[in-house]
Amino acid sequence: MAWGLPALAALAALGWWLRSPRRVLRRLVFLVIHLLYRLRFRGRRHIPAHGPALVVCNHVSFVDALVVGGASPRPLRFLMDRPIYESPWLHWLFKLVGAIPVDSERRDPGGLRRALDQVSQALCAGEVVMLFPEGRLTTDGEIQRFRRGLDLILSRDPVPVVPAGLAGLWGSWTSHCGGRALTKPPRRFRARVALYFGAPLAPAEADRERVEARVRALKGEADDWVAGRASR
Repeated sequence: MAWGLPALAALAALGWWLRSPRRVLRRLVFLVIHLLYRLRFRGRRHIPAHGPALVVCNHVSFVDALVVGGASPRPLRFLMDRPIYESPWLHWLFKLVGAIPVDSERRDPGGLRRALDQVSQALCAGEVVMLFPEGRLTTDGEIQRFRRGLDLILSRDPVPVVPAGLAGLWGSWTSHCGGRALTKPPRRFRARVALYFGAPLAPAEADRERVEARVRALKGEADDWVAGRASR
């Protein structure tokens, strides 16, 4: 009898995982990032409760997708570099959460088109897709110019665009601060990290320049909180 309740609990947990592995994984990620960082989220209500949408965020570190995905009230699909997606140790995880691999046309002719096809399928199915339009991690902590991927996606699937600004992860071992990401030992724990979502932009208003300007403004507000300058 002493082992009965733990066994039942384990079976229940296994059944929950098998029924909805992505939901379970999202909750685990949410717990982990709260243990690692002092987080502040603002504007999560701006992610539509139903229907397709794009979430567009600046790219600071290799854990950005975990922070944004953990903050989102809905499951997110996200684009990522194919070499990382095909990592022997983490491929199963990226596949489970529905990551969409993308490679440069130079390395994989047709790779961008295939990735855009997968994004289109996800949006047509009413999912939310997250995009880092800079296309790479920042090398100086500042937002780099947005690439044309956002325009290509919206030309095929005009959906609402939710801008987001992320601050506090520059300087972590998963960022390029002080050397290549993941090549330095971790030195910070429970750092302040802020993620601010803005009001959705209609597809007709969501050109690269306008979205980039909105993401920069949100990042500036998030930076203020991280630095202790925010009024509230």
